[in-house]
Amino acid sequence: MRAPTRNGKSFVAGSLIGTLGGLIGLGGAEFRLPVLIGAFRLGTLEAVILNKAMSLVVVTAALLFRGGTISPSILAVHLDVVLNLLAGSMVGAWWAAGHAITLPRHWLNRIIMVLLVGLSLVLLSEAWAGVHDGSAPLFEAEPLRWLAGLVAGLGIGMVAALLGVAGGELLIPTIVLLYGLDIKLAGSLSLMVSLPTMIVGFTRYARADAFAVLRQERALMVWMVTGSILGAAIGGMLLGLVPTGLLMGLLGVVLLVSAVKTFQHAH
Repeated sequence: MRAPTRNGKSFVAGSLIGTLGGLIGLGGAEFRLPVLIGAFRLGTLEAVILNKAMSLVVVTAALLFRGGTISPSILAVHLDVVLNLLAGSMVGAWWAAGHAITLPRHWLNRIIMVLLVGLSLVLLSEAWAGVHDGSAPLFEAEPLRWLAGLVAGLGIGMVAALLGVAGGELLIPTIVLLYGLDIKLAGSLSLMVSLPTMIVGFTRYARADAFAVLRQERALMVWMVTGSILGAAIGGMLLGLVPTGLLMGLLGVVLLVSAVKTFQHAH
Protein backbone atom coordinates (compact mmCIF):
# COMPACT_ATOMS: atom_id res chain seq x y z
CA MET A 1 0.00 0.00 0.00
CA ARG A 2 1.45 3.38 -1.03
CA ALA A 3 2.23 5.84 1.76
CA PRO A 4 -0.38 8.52 0.79
CA THR A 5 -3.09 5.84 0.53
CA ARG A 6 -2.08 4.32 3.86
CA ASN A 7 -1.99 7.72 5.56
CA GLY A 8 -5.41 8.61 4.20
CA LYS A 9 -6.81 5.26 5.30
CA SER A 10 -5.44 5.73 8.83
CA PHE A 11 -6.89 9.25 9.06
CA VAL A 12 -10.34 8.07 7.93
CA ALA A 13 -10.25 5.08 10.30
CA GLY A 14 -9.20 7.31 13.20
CA SER A 15 -11.93 9.85 12.39
CA LEU A 16 -14.69 7.23 12.23
CA ILE A 17 -13.56 5.51 15.44
CA GLY A 18 -13.13 8.85 17.21
CA THR A 19 -16.61 10.01 16.16
CA LEU A 20 -18.29 6.83 17.38
CA GLY A 21 -16.28 6.95 20.60
CA GLY A 22 -17.20 10.60 21.13
CA LEU A 23 -20.87 9.80 20.73
CA ILE A 24 -20.79 7.41 23.69
CA GLY A 25 -18.04 9.09 25.72
CA LEU A 26 -15.17 6.68 24.97
CA GLY A 27 -11.80 7.13 23.28
CA GLY A 28 -12.36 4.29 20.81
CA ALA A 29 -9.06 2.48 21.48
CA GLU A 30 -10.94 -0.83 21.76
CA PHE A 31 -11.96 -0.45 18.11
CA ARG A 32 -8.54 0.80 16.96
CA LEU A 33 -6.76 -2.38 18.06
CA PRO A 34 -8.55 -4.80 15.66
CA VAL A 35 -8.12 -2.22 12.86
CA LEU A 36 -4.36 -1.94 13.48
CA ILE A 37 -3.98 -5.71 13.36
CA GLY A 38 -6.57 -6.57 10.70
CA ALA A 39 -6.38 -3.63 8.29
CA PHE A 40 -2.80 -2.43 8.76
CA ARG A 41 -1.27 -5.86 9.40
CA LEU A 42 0.72 -4.96 12.52
CA GLY A 43 1.93 -7.62 14.92
CA THR A 44 -0.16 -7.99 18.07
CA LEU A 45 2.35 -6.55 20.55
CA GLU A 46 3.31 -3.78 18.12
CA ALA A 47 -0.38 -2.89 17.70
CA VAL A 48 -0.91 -2.79 21.48
CA ILE A 49 2.09 -0.46 21.96
CA LEU A 50 1.01 1.84 19.11
CA ASN A 51 -2.56 1.84 20.44
CA LYS A 52 -1.24 2.73 23.90
CA ALA A 53 0.73 5.70 22.50
CA MET A 54 -2.31 6.97 20.59
CA SER A 55 -4.55 6.51 23.63
CA LEU A 56 -2.19 8.66 25.69
CA VAL A 57 -2.52 11.54 23.23
CA VAL A 58 -6.30 11.18 22.83
CA VAL A 59 -6.95 10.92 26.58
CA THR A 60 -4.76 13.97 27.30
CA ALA A 61 -6.73 15.94 24.70
CA ALA A 62 -10.04 14.70 26.13
CA LEU A 63 -9.03 15.72 29.64
CA LEU A 64 -8.17 19.23 28.41
CA PHE A 65 -11.45 19.48 26.44
CA ARG A 66 -13.49 18.49 29.50
CA GLY A 67 -11.79 21.13 31.67
CA GLY A 68 -14.46 23.66 30.72
CA THR A 69 -17.30 21.28 31.58
CA ILE A 70 -16.25 20.23 35.09
CA SER A 71 -13.94 22.57 36.99
CA PRO A 72 -10.69 21.30 38.54
CA SER A 73 -11.97 22.33 41.99
CA ILE A 74 -14.85 19.83 41.73
CA LEU A 75 -12.46 17.10 40.59
CA ALA A 76 -10.15 17.88 43.50
CA VAL A 77 -12.98 17.13 45.96
CA HIS A 78 -13.08 13.56 44.65
CA LEU A 79 -9.33 13.03 44.44
CA ASP A 80 -9.67 10.18 46.95
CA VAL A 81 -11.62 8.18 44.34
CA VAL A 82 -8.86 8.71 41.78
CA LEU A 83 -6.12 7.71 44.24
CA ASN A 84 -8.06 4.64 45.36
CA LEU A 85 -8.43 3.30 41.82
CA LEU A 86 -4.88 4.33 40.87
CA ALA A 87 -3.45 2.32 43.77
CA GLY A 88 -4.69 -0.81 42.02
CA SER A 89 -4.60 0.18 38.35
CA MET A 90 -0.93 1.23 38.27
CA VAL A 91 0.15 -2.08 39.81
CA GLY A 92 -2.11 -4.00 37.40
CA ALA A 93 -0.80 -2.10 34.38
CA TRP A 94 2.84 -2.65 35.36
CA TRP A 95 2.33 -6.37 35.95
CA ALA A 96 0.26 -7.00 32.80
CA ALA A 97 2.55 -5.03 30.46
CA GLY A 98 5.60 -6.88 31.80
CA HIS A 99 3.97 -10.25 31.14
CA ALA A 100 2.66 -9.22 27.71
CA ILE A 101 6.25 -8.62 26.57
CA THR A 102 7.30 -12.19 27.37
CA LEU A 103 4.12 -14.04 26.36
CA PRO A 104 4.17 -16.15 23.17
CA ARG A 105 2.24 -14.26 20.48
CA HIS A 106 -0.45 -16.93 20.08
CA TRP A 107 -1.23 -16.71 23.80
CA LEU A 108 -1.28 -12.91 23.66
CA ASN A 109 -3.73 -13.13 20.74
CA ARG A 110 -6.03 -15.42 22.70
CA ILE A 111 -5.96 -13.27 25.84
CA ILE A 112 -6.65 -10.08 23.88
CA MET A 113 -9.51 -11.73 21.98
CA VAL A 114 -11.12 -12.83 25.27
CA LEU A 115 -10.71 -9.33 26.75
CA LEU A 116 -12.21 -7.64 23.67
CA VAL A 117 -15.12 -10.07 23.70
CA GLY A 118 -15.58 -9.24 27.38
CA LEU A 119 -15.57 -5.50 26.63
CA SER A 120 -18.13 -6.02 23.87
CA LEU A 121 -20.38 -7.78 26.39
CA VAL A 122 -19.89 -4.84 28.79
CA LEU A 123 -21.05 -2.46 26.05
CA LEU A 124 -24.05 -4.67 25.29
CA SER A 125 -25.01 -4.92 28.97
CA GLU A 126 -24.69 -1.15 29.42
CA ALA A 127 -26.85 -0.64 26.34
CA TRP A 128 -29.48 -2.95 27.79
CA ALA A 129 -29.36 -1.91 31.47
CA GLY A 130 -27.87 1.58 31.16
CA VAL A 131 -25.43 3.32 33.49
CA HIS A 132 -27.43 5.67 35.66
CA ASP A 133 -26.29 8.52 37.84
CA GLY A 134 -25.13 7.26 41.20
CA SER A 135 -27.18 7.95 44.27
CA ALA A 136 -25.33 6.15 47.05
CA PRO A 137 -22.03 4.24 47.25
CA LEU A 138 -22.23 0.49 46.79
CA PHE A 139 -20.61 -0.02 50.21
CA GLU A 140 -21.29 2.35 53.10
CA ALA A 141 -18.25 1.16 55.05
CA GLU A 142 -15.28 3.16 53.78
CA PRO A 143 -12.62 0.43 54.31
CA LEU A 144 -14.74 -2.03 52.31
CA ARG A 145 -15.29 0.54 49.56
CA TRP A 146 -11.55 1.26 49.45
CA LEU A 147 -10.74 -2.45 49.16
CA ALA A 148 -13.30 -2.89 46.35
CA GLY A 149 -11.80 0.11 44.52
CA LEU A 150 -8.32 -1.35 44.88
CA VAL A 151 -9.38 -4.69 43.40
CA ALA A 152 -11.39 -3.03 40.61
CA GLY A 153 -8.44 -0.77 39.78
CA LEU A 154 -6.10 -3.75 39.63
CA GLY A 155 -8.28 -5.53 37.07
CA ILE A 156 -8.90 -2.39 35.01
CA GLY A 157 -5.18 -1.60 34.92
CA MET A 158 -4.41 -5.08 33.61
CA VAL A 159 -7.02 -4.80 30.86
CA ALA A 160 -5.83 -1.30 29.90
CA ALA A 161 -2.22 -2.44 29.61
CA LEU A 162 -2.96 -5.58 27.60
CA LEU A 163 -5.20 -3.77 25.09
CA GLY A 164 -3.49 -0.38 25.02
CA VAL A 165 -6.76 1.32 25.98
CA ALA A 166 -7.84 3.97 28.48
CA GLY A 167 -10.42 1.67 30.08
CA GLY A 168 -13.23 4.21 30.27
CA GLU A 169 -15.94 1.64 29.57
CA LEU A 170 -14.89 -0.12 32.79
CA LEU A 171 -13.88 2.88 34.89
CA ILE A 172 -17.03 4.95 34.37
CA PRO A 173 -19.55 2.32 35.54
CA THR A 174 -17.18 1.38 38.38
CA ILE A 175 -17.05 4.99 39.63
CA VAL A 176 -20.81 5.45 39.25
CA LEU A 177 -21.78 2.21 40.98
CA LEU A 178 -19.03 1.87 43.58
CA TYR A 179 -18.79 5.52 44.69
CA GLY A 180 -22.30 6.72 43.81
CA LEU A 181 -21.14 9.66 41.65
CA ASP A 182 -22.71 11.47 38.71
CA ILE A 183 -21.88 9.91 35.33
CA LYS A 184 -20.47 13.15 33.85
CA LEU A 185 -18.20 13.59 36.84
CA ALA A 186 -17.26 9.91 36.53
CA GLY A 187 -16.18 10.53 32.93
CA SER A 188 -13.64 13.17 33.98
CA LEU A 189 -12.43 11.18 36.98
CA SER A 190 -11.93 8.13 34.75
CA LEU A 191 -9.61 10.18 32.52
CA MET A 192 -7.60 11.20 35.60
CA VAL A 193 -7.18 7.51 36.46
CA SER A 194 -6.50 6.47 32.86
CA LEU A 195 -3.64 8.85 32.14
CA PRO A 196 -1.19 7.76 34.91
CA THR A 197 -2.21 4.12 34.41
CA MET A 198 -1.38 4.27 30.70
CA ILE A 199 1.92 6.04 31.37
CA VAL A 200 2.94 3.19 33.70
CA GLY A 201 2.06 0.55 31.09
CA PHE A 202 3.74 2.56 28.35
CA THR A 203 6.94 2.85 30.42
CA ARG A 204 6.95 -0.89 30.96
CA TYR A 205 6.50 -1.58 27.22
CA ALA A 206 9.55 0.60 26.48
CA ARG A 207 11.69 -2.43 27.38
CA ALA A 208 10.25 -4.49 24.51
CA ASP A 209 11.87 -4.79 21.08
CA ALA A 210 8.43 -4.12 19.62
CA PHE A 211 8.64 -0.57 21.01
CA ALA A 212 10.48 0.31 17.78
CA VAL A 213 7.06 0.35 16.09
CA LEU A 214 6.61 3.93 17.30
CA ARG A 215 9.47 4.99 15.04
CA GLN A 216 8.60 2.68 12.17
CA GLU A 217 4.91 3.62 12.09
CA ARG A 218 5.21 7.31 12.99
CA ALA A 219 3.14 8.46 10.00
CA LEU A 220 0.37 5.95 10.77
CA MET A 221 0.25 7.13 14.37
CA VAL A 222 0.18 10.85 13.52
CA TRP A 223 -2.59 10.52 10.94
CA MET A 224 -4.73 8.19 13.06
CA VAL A 225 -4.35 10.34 16.20
CA THR A 226 -5.27 13.46 14.22
CA GLY A 227 -8.35 11.71 12.89
CA SER A 228 -9.24 10.37 16.34
CA ILE A 229 -9.12 13.80 17.99
CA LEU A 230 -11.11 15.37 15.15
CA GLY A 231 -13.63 12.53 15.30
CA ALA A 232 -13.97 12.80 19.08
CA ALA A 233 -14.78 16.51 18.72
CA ILE A 234 -17.38 15.77 16.02
CA GLY A 235 -18.87 12.98 18.12
CA GLY A 236 -19.17 15.34 21.07
CA MET A 237 -21.05 17.87 18.94
CA LEU A 238 -23.40 15.18 17.61
CA LEU A 239 -24.09 13.88 21.11
CA GLY A 240 -27.82 13.32 21.57
CA LEU A 241 -28.70 12.88 17.89
CA VAL A 242 -28.38 9.11 18.14
CA PRO A 243 -29.83 7.18 21.12
CA THR A 244 -26.82 6.21 23.22
CA GLY A 245 -28.24 2.82 24.17
CA LEU A 246 -28.83 1.87 20.54
CA LEU A 247 -25.36 3.01 19.52
CA MET A 248 -23.66 1.17 22.38
CA GLY A 249 -25.52 -2.00 21.47
CA LEU A 250 -24.47 -1.68 17.83
CA LEU A 251 -20.85 -0.99 18.74
CA GLY A 252 -20.88 -3.94 21.15
CA VAL A 253 -21.88 -6.26 18.30
CA VAL A 254 -19.29 -4.69 15.95
CA LEU A 255 -16.52 -5.12 18.55
CA LEU A 256 -17.56 -8.71 19.25
CA VAL A 257 -17.48 -9.70 15.56
CA SER A 258 -14.28 -7.80 14.74
CA ALA A 259 -12.44 -9.19 17.78
CA VAL A 260 -13.26 -12.79 16.93
CA LYS A 261 -12.53 -12.41 13.20
CA THR A 262 -9.29 -10.49 13.73
CA PHE A 263 -7.70 -12.63 16.40
CA GLN A 264 -8.77 -15.97 14.97
CA HIS A 265 -6.57 -15.17 12.00
CA ALA A 266 -3.97 -12.93 13.70
CA HIS A 267 -0.55 -13.44 12.15
